[in-house]
Amino acid sequence: MEITQGKHFSITDPKGINTVIYQVNKTKKEYLDRYPKYTLERLDFTSELRGESTRKTYFVDEPIPEGNQLVIFSFGKEKVVINNGILIGDQVKISKKPIPFKFDTLYSEEEIEFKEFNYTPNLKRAISIIDPETGEEVKPRLYFDEKTNEVKGKCKLKPYKSYFAFEIREK
Repeated sequence: MEITQGKHFSITDPKGINTVIYQVNKTKKEYLDRYPKYTLERLDFTSELRGESTRKTYFVDEPIPEGNQLVIFSFGKEKVVINNGILIGDQVKISKKPIPFKFDTLYSEEEIEFKEFNYTPNLKRAISIIDPETGEEVKPRLYFDEKTNEVKGKCKLKPYKSYFAFEIREK
């Protein structure tokens, strides 16, 4: 019997910075005809205050031998720094040369529901919406679409507030 153990790593956020990390998962081949090639999974973490800084320890439940692809967002006052990395063995290697990411900032003067998006059978999705002030993900309202026989979600966005939305796509 093979037992898989998780991995963890830590980073320290200076005062005024809030880092969140997502793992990029590749969709299994049998689902590629109906679902996006990549989905996102926000990593769980614990926080510990250290003076004016916050030390966060992130957890990866199922590390894969070829490495777990990570997307790292550090939210500061009116800006976000985006980077990518990979967890291989007991090390996180962060890219020295950033890969370009396409993202949108969402803003409306009316309360709106952001577009519908599909979930994979294991309830993962390709798009994530983050409140840049708190670093928290906007939780979608899930529902079952009987016409398409799929689980879908929509996010309700508050008026006069900016949100950070991103999606991992091939090329």
